[in-house]
Amino acid sequence: MDKLEALKAYMTELHSVAVAFSGGVDSTFLLKVAHDVLADGAIAVTARSAAFPQRELNEAMAFCRSERIHHIIVDSEELSIEGFSQNPKNRCYLCKHELFEKIRCIAEKNNITHIVEGSNMDDEGDYRPGLQAVAELQVRSPLRHVRLTKDEIRAYSRQLGLSTWAKQSFACLSSRFPYGEEITKQKLEMVDKAEQLLLDLGFHQLRVRIHGEIARIEVLPHEFEQLLHLREQITGALRGYGFRYITMDLQGYRTGSMNEMLA
Repeated sequence: MDKLEALKAYMTELHSVAVAFSGGVDSTFLLKVAHDVLADGAIAVTARSAAFPQRELNEAMAFCRSERIHHIIVDSEELSIEGFSQNPKNRCYLCKHELFEKIRCIAEKNNITHIVEGSNMDDEGDYRPGLQAVAELQVRSPLRHVRLTKDEIRAYSRQLGLSTWAKQSFACLSSRFPYGEEITKQKLEMVDKAEQLLLDLGFHQLRVRIHGEIARIEVLPHEFEQLLHLREQITGALRGYGFRYITMDLQGYRTGSMNEMLA
């Protein structure tokens, strides 16, 4: 049995699920398979907050409309969670714990038996405090259960005709802050605008990390030349958003670069 068939079999065993749905590569694939297998027994729940760009919410809503999936949007403002804005090392745990508690209430109201989320095998190689909340609240991780990697998820997504197979990886905007630096709505908006600008300019996989008044731009190495070519336009725009200094990271885009300080 290949991994896709194993995933379908596992979803069948769960009977009904509430999918924590961000609209990203992993959760879109998971939701698609869950809905194909369970039909109305699969619902999607998406969090709306300052750390979640409107474009991502719009894409999540559009997908659920196109697939006719029951979609619930829940307000989950991380900045209201005690201690979150101080950006401690367990920031992701605080956020995920609060979100999954809200999803659990939604699942109970809709007679759904399980909550599922989209982490995959590649997530086990990085610092992921959010997975502690997953374990504590008995949230299921079907993609990890059948040992799917990111590359395999993209390949299966393409096979299923999902446009997200080639979508850039995304994490909430709070991950752009060094641990210990205060997270504010204003700074989240600065990062969101900066990343949207780069996406609009044609960059694919990117991050804009914020260090006080400094923007540290990560793009893929083969896009360095394009970034330098557009540097005046980008610098002018980011200064308008509130950044004083704009820098390019010579290592380029990489996941979890803020976790490097933990090594």
